Amino acid sequence: MSAIHFSQLKQRPFDASRIESLTTQHRLSPLIAQLYAQRGVKGQEELIDSLKDLPHWSLLKGINEASQSLVNAIKQQQQIIIVADYDADGATACAVAIRALRSFGAKVDYVVPNRLTMGYGLTPEVVDLAREKNADVLITVDNGIASLSGVDYANQLGLAVIITDHHLPGDTLPNAVAIVNPNQPLCTFPSKALAGVGVIFYVMLAVRHELKVSGLINDQSQPNLAQLLDLVALGSVADLAPLDSTNRLLIHEGLKRIRQGSMQPGIRALLQIAGKNPQRVQSSDLGFALGPRVNAAGRMDDMTIGIECLITQRPDYALLLAEQLNNFNQDRKQVEEEMQQTAFDQLELMDIADQYTIALYNNEWHPGVVGLVASRLKEKYHRPVFAFANNTEEHTIRGSGRSISGFHLRDALDIISKRYPSMIERFGGHAAAAGVSIYKDQFSEFCIAFEESARLMLNEDSLTQTVFYDAELRAEQITLALAQDCEEKVWGQGFPPPLFLGEFDLLEQRLVGEKHSKLVLSMGNVRYQGIYFNYSDPLPSHLKLLFRISNNEWNGRSQLQLEISHWCHV
Repeated sequence: MSAIHFSQLKQRPFDASRIESLTTQHRLSPLIAQLYAQRGVKGQEELIDSLKDLPHWSLLKGINEASQSLVNAIKQQQQIIIVADYDADGATACAVAIRALRSFGAKVDYVVPNRLTMGYGLTPEVVDLAREKNADVLITVDNGIASLSGVDYANQLGLAVIITDHHLPGDTLPNAVAIVNPNQPLCTFPSKALAGVGVIFYVMLAVRHELKVSGLINDQSQPNLAQLLDLVALGSVADLAPLDSTNRLLIHEGLKRIRQGSMQPGIRALLQIAGKNPQRVQSSDLGFALGPRVNAAGRMDDMTIGIECLITQRPDYALLLAEQLNNFNQDRKQVEEEMQQTAFDQLELMDIADQYTIALYNNEWHPGVVGLVASRLKEKYHRPVFAFANNTEEHTIRGSGRSISGFHLRDALDIISKRYPSMIERFGGHAAAAGVSIYKDQFSEFCIAFEESARLMLNEDSLTQTVFYDAELRAEQITLALAQDCEEKVWGQGFPPPLFLGEFDLLEQRLVGEKHSKLVLSMGNVRYQGIYFNYSDPLPSHLKLLFRISNNEWNGRSQLQLEISHWCHV
């Protein structure tokens, strides 16, 4: 990024009265207390730090019916089939379900639809896949809330269906034996931000309780489900689940176990392939190093490889699968770069200056990668974006969307589908990300409808991106101790990593890796090492920088490093 204008730069607001209580009651440093206050943390109930403080599983609507059905299936040794999804949340959710149910003595296997040929969710085709594995009971993980026809088909075949999902439901719910989804109507569970892996983890807690009530296990023989929290952490971060207090604690506990060396062989193998030290793993490593490698299987080939990596007990096999995932990820990067350039070329031929939205279709694009292209375009242009590729059905095209604050993407699709009933075949998702299949001959009309919906919900101010920083730091505050303190905390979606402002002199700038700038900076008499990724233009000798603070470990030595994101003139 280049220089920013001060009109785009604001300090993140906070209630100063909260800082004293956060400092005294929770032994946080004043600066960390300020960072928490700036992210909306008010007090004790949002700083839970023990698993016993998590909201109780019994608050999830439908969880008793789900757990009782599963315990009956375990007792009768019925064949349970997990119906997974093809992203990292779906893969980790499948792994949690399989590992937990196997530890309970269940007969369990899984199916996962191929993203490129079978579409999303529990379709009748996926039900047939499960039948081939002699299914008696189906459990969806990270999908199913919109699978009306698939559930009806399974019911006709005499299969019991349990839905576990976190996506927003439509007007009609599937006719399943049980639905566990914190976002379904009348569910009193306080955290609506659980990822799919979080939902199935809670269901497994309920199943364990039901097995104890039934006398099939006791306190001594019960499996320790906390050993699965590394998977919960990975899926939650990779799916960009908003970091409310529940998700922060689940992720914190998962990271803590990884740092202590307690993790699945697949997680260990992925960290090794990514060159990450398990003892210093952070939530950003799950989001930017492990998550993309698992996701690459579903994008480029088949998520079976990702799931197998996460459920195997054999370290050597896990490493082999992690290497395959890494290869998929390298292929994904190349395809994404080519698609991204094509998208930029398309936009150069269009006049989008006055548009509130961007919608692009290219019949040569890879359908597994369009979401990443949409994300890049959203970041560059700060507009809601849909990118479309061909679908397996010739008369439809499949789009993946990303949105900005203030524009709820799934709600917009809901409005469009009701206003133009012959345009959309199916859709689903969240506020920030959604998927849609539309009829190919309706693409131009969809672009108009998408623009209409954005103009209803947004204004021109919404389209001006504001960069929020947390605090302007003095030299004595920019320390390795602060970097280490920040590294121990959980940051991510809705709880962004700290971004600081400082005024520096530039002593040295040199190019590394062809497109990054290595900097030597000073503030007063103190020198700092800095890195400015994807920026190679000359910087002025005196400037203000927005930066994150990191502990750069190299050859066993820890060194403070400033990671620059923006600069502006003093």
